[in-house]
Amino acid sequence: MGRRFNLTMSLLAVVVLALLAAPCACAAQVKTTDTRWSFQLPLPSGVSGAESLAFDGKGEGPYAGVSDGRVLKWGGSAVGWTTFAHSANYRKIPLCTAGVVPSAETESMCGRPLGLQFHAKTGDLYIADAYLGLTRVGPGGGEAEVLATGADDGVPFNFVNGLDVDEATGDVYFTDSSATYPRRFNTEIMMNADATGRLLRYDARTRSVSVLKAGLPYPNGVAVSPDGEQVVVAHTVPCQAFRYFLRGARKGQYELLADLPGYPDNVRRDGRGGYWVALNQEKQRLDATPATGPVKHLVGVRLDAHGVEVEELSAAKGVTLSDVAETKGKLWLGSIELEYVGLVA
Repeated sequence: MGRRFNLTMSLLAVVVLALLAAPCACAAQVKTTDTRWSFQLPLPSGVSGAESLAFDGKGEGPYAGVSDGRVLKWGGSAVGWTTFAHSANYRKIPLCTAGVVPSAETESMCGRPLGLQFHAKTGDLYIADAYLGLTRVGPGGGEAEVLATGADDGVPFNFVNGLDVDEATGDVYFTDSSATYPRRFNTEIMMNADATGRLLRYDARTRSVSVLKAGLPYPNGVAVSPDGEQVVVAHTVPCQAFRYFLRGARKGQYELLADLPGYPDNVRRDGRGGYWVALNQEKQRLDATPATGPVKHLVGVRLDAHGVEVEELSAAKGVTLSDVAETKGKLWLGSIELEYVGLVA
């Protein structure tokens, strides 16, 4: 009996050691950050919608594109917001500066800056203007130069949206969300399951624009991976993030990175190999049951490099986010709808 007992205990020990050595199959703990008590930087009177945020090579900013067609710069509490960039039409057309007509009626003329990103080496700010195309302004700001209004295949842009810059090459990756509907009618893209969007690349050396992927359903935010090997693209519908491989064995492939719990807008690198994805609205579940207690309202998620959700942002009902930009340990929050920029220390 002693030998049989010893054999049983030995086998048990082997099993225990194997279980301890095996990777845990349980779900990783997801951190939740509540933004309801974030600090708010009110935008100037009469403007709203800081859809995208950017910081220059000196760490100054944020810079924010707003509803009247300008890009503003935050200079601290003593300076506040000042005009950094604008389109040529902003100075030429009186309606752009008069403030007497709703911006929805004038944005096609005055411009509507959405995605923003600096190229640190040159100090240039690239602007995805929904109506005017891909534009750029130098480190000193001023009137933005239009770089492209269509791709090299002859198809003009219709709704330029998300944007990011490859710091190594200076190339700009951006989305044209729909060939059918302009930004003003963006809800029709979702309602009609429009899939005419494109992922594009502006070659900084040749100044040409190539189509990397066409026939996409509402492509929105864009982020170049830290190693420059791929581009992550958020699809507002169907609530997913994909990645396009720029080089290597899978060059040209477009594959799913993550299913998201809401309708995404901009995507940003988080400085830790992953990405922040802002959520404009939570996903509507047909099988959802009435809540019996407080329900968490998600406005953003952080994904690791493999697309696994590791953190989430919550907010009060009614708050929507378009951008989550992390810098120096702080989260800056932009929204296409709100009249302020949020800050979570």
